Parts: sequence; structure tokens; C-alpha cells
Amino acid sequence: MFDRIREDIRCVFARDPAARSTWEVLTCYPGFHALLFHRLAHAFWGAGFKWLGRLTSNIARFLTGIEIHPGATIGRRVFIDHGMGVVIGETAEVGDDCTLYHGVTLGGTSWNKGKRHPTLGKGVVVGAGAKILGPFTVGDGAKVGSNSVVVKAVPEGATVVGIPARIVEDHTAARMAFDAYAVSGNLDDPLNQVLTTLGSKTDDIDGRLAELAARLAALEGQAADKPAERDLRLATPATRAGNT
Repeated sequence: MFDRIREDIRCVFARDPAARSTWEVLTCYPGFHALLFHRLAHAFWGAGFKWLGRLTSNIARFLTGIEIHPGATIGRRVFIDHGMGVVIGETAEVGDDCTLYHGVTLGGTSWNKGKRHPTLGKGVVVGAGAKILGPFTVGDGAKVGSNSVVVKAVPEGATVVGIPARIVEDHTAARMAFDAYAVSGNLDDPLNQVLTTLGSKTDDIDGRLAELAARLAALEGQAADKPAERDLRLATPATRAGNT
């Protein structure tokens, strides 16, 4: 047990530059406290003491603002930063070395019994306010952008953003380095990218149409001048003399 606690403390120091001392982590980190309570609640739940597990979970929620169902499975070296508003459902599974920020929900979309909450692979980073809803898997090393809503499986190493979340950048499965708030090299929503591209193409088309209109106007002016020039060329010297 003490080895797991020391491991959790090292995990906090590795991922939060604000951590200054072991005593500060032990006394002032609600994510750390929530995980300690969850291990106790999960032990009660697994031993058949369901009510006692729920009571322990409820006390932890009151003290930390983090709600983890005692039936949820949480791996090693999981880090919940800030933590307020985090909700992890009964059949959710969180792999080793995952990072969850405040406001994250690992929720279900069905009232049916059985698996109804997501499974996070190893090294997954979930940004603040993100919602992962449904009984699917988020692959190892994946990153979920802040405030995204994920409703389908995410491949290993991918980064997803938006509502509903879409893949914006692929990574190799081996890349599992910590990225604060699930940022990536390209955070723009793919839909926004398409709209921006369409807007630039529309501007280009407008410019081409204006150029064509100017050329047509010039051609019309030239066509209007040509009959007068032709009449001058066809006029004979006698006709010109008679006119004078």
C-alpha cells in the first residue's frame, strides 16, 4: 500500500510543476485523496460490501469534488489534476499513467446493465471539461482536447477535438509523453478547417469573377468602337468630299 502511495506522489511531481513538497501533495491535492478513497471503496465493492463502497465514494466526493464509482477500475500512476467536477462511472476503466483534468466525465449513454462506460488505454490525456460517453475504447497514448465530446472509439496515439470529437493529428503508438491539457500541434477543429478553406476558395472565386467582369466590360467597349472605325474605313474620298 505504501509503495502505491509513494508511486502516486512521484506521479504528481512528474506531471505538476506546482508541486513543491511531499507534505503539500499529501495534504492539498484532491486528486491524490480521491484515488486513495477509491482504492478503499473499490476494495469494499469487490468484497461484496456494495453499500459501504458507495458510502466511501460519497464521502470522497464531498471532500474532494471528484466522483469515482467504487466499481470503476483505476490503474497505476493515474493523475487527476485539480479534479473538481470529475465523474467516473461504474464500468469505466482507466489505464496506467493516464492524466485527467477538472470537469472530465467518463459517462454512459444507456440505462442497461453491463458495460456502458469508456475504457482508457495507457497514457491517455483528457483535457479539462472533456466528456467521453459510451462503452468504447480510447487507445493507448491518445489525447482528448479540452471540452471535447467523444462518442466513438479513438485509435492509439490519436488526438481528438471538437463536438463531436474528430481526429486532428495522428501520433505513433510509442509516443506517450505528457502533454498538458491534451494540446497538439494542430488544435483546430477539422470542421473549422473545412469552413476556413471554403471561405478562402470563395474569396478566390469572387476575385476571378471580378476579373472576368472587367475583361467583359473592356471587350464590350472595344466592340462598340469597332463599327465607327469600320464606317470611316469604308467611306470614299468622293463621299467625304460631298459631305464637306
